[in-house]
Amino acid sequence: MGLKQNLHKLKEKYKGTKMAPAFNALHTFLYTPNETTHSGSHVRAADDLKRTMNTVIMALVPCLIFGIFNAGYQHYAAIDATLRLDPLGNFFTWDNFILGAWTVLPLVIVSYLVGLGVEFIFAVIKGHEVEEGYLVTGMLVPLIVPIDIPLWMLTVAVIFGVVIGKEVFGGTGMNILNPALTIRAFLFFAYPTWMSGDKVWVHGAKEMAGQPDAISGETILGSLAQNHEPIYSIWDSFWGFIPGSVGETSTFLILIGAAFLIFTKVGSWRIMLSAVIGAIVMGLIFNGVVDQGWIQQGSSFYGLMSETFWHHLVIGGLAFGIVYMATDPVTASQTNKGKWIYGFFIGFISVLIRVFNPAYPEGVMLAILLMNVFAPTIDHYVLKGNIKKRLKRLKAKTA
Repeated sequence: MGLKQNLHKLKEKYKGTKMAPAFNALHTFLYTPNETTHSGSHVRAADDLKRTMNTVIMALVPCLIFGIFNAGYQHYAAIDATLRLDPLGNFFTWDNFILGAWTVLPLVIVSYLVGLGVEFIFAVIKGHEVEEGYLVTGMLVPLIVPIDIPLWMLTVAVIFGVVIGKEVFGGTGMNILNPALTIRAFLFFAYPTWMSGDKVWVHGAKEMAGQPDAISGETILGSLAQNHEPIYSIWDSFWGFIPGSVGETSTFLILIGAAFLIFTKVGSWRIMLSAVIGAIVMGLIFNGVVDQGWIQQGSSFYGLMSETFWHHLVIGGLAFGIVYMATDPVTASQTNKGKWIYGFFIGFISVLIRVFNPAYPEGVMLAILLMNVFAPTIDHYVLKGNIKKRLKRLKAKTA
């Protein structure tokens, strides 16, 4: 009670000043707001923005914990390949956890400190309340970047993503692009050597590049894009015992997170299912092209084009992007029919980019950002079509 009372006193002391939003944000983050409505409310619900964001964070925590263990495991397995003979037995160890925590937690801390710092500054300058939208973005960012991304690069990218990706549009609920993917896109185009290749996915690999015993951390997508046979099985990819972005490797945990988001009605099952269908359709088209002999083995497109269509769902960051970022309620389509269209093209375009851009064999980021831009247009034409149908029914009744 002492902390709550002290926060309330500070809140009252700075009420009406520029610093009021900062104290209000801290107070409402820790405790339920003490304001009540003075008139009849139209909608009563147990959820609000803070609870919605916390629900998504709970769905992300297993991926974060697994990513911590995986960071350590990939480092030690790259040095001693015999560890891969029994991945489950060598995965959940204290050595893996300590090394992983030492490398992953700074990413989480920087993401939250810098992102929330920018949010607080804008709230004070513009005089509006601090919104909870960055709670999820702050957790997503460290999960979608390589393990050894320099902290200063992450700092610059987070500032860019929050300011350009959200605040210039008016803040949470007004942005047209997913802020986390905006941050990752900035990193990819500003610092490409730190965001792609086979030396960025395993801790310590980049520093040892060029040495005789250098660590290599080539991903499944990278291997297929270069027509190499991957050293990891599909089951390794499904469980997550592979190099990759911090939180994107375990399809199994992502599926659990998807089920949780659907159960709590926070994530749209329509978007998730339609994106899976879109990816499968594009994969089947490419498999058909290979089966017809139109693309010969050895072609730069052959590796990923010949990959079995459903494999695309468990390699790379496609599953993570579909579950946690394509379903962002702010930047996704709002109509039910629009969600089917929006999700389908995310999956379809993701696999398309994977195949036709071997230098960047992961297309889900660009696919989601592209469909973020088209989401309002999709909803516009869906609504327009519904209005036309209703007008036709009205004319038929009055005729």
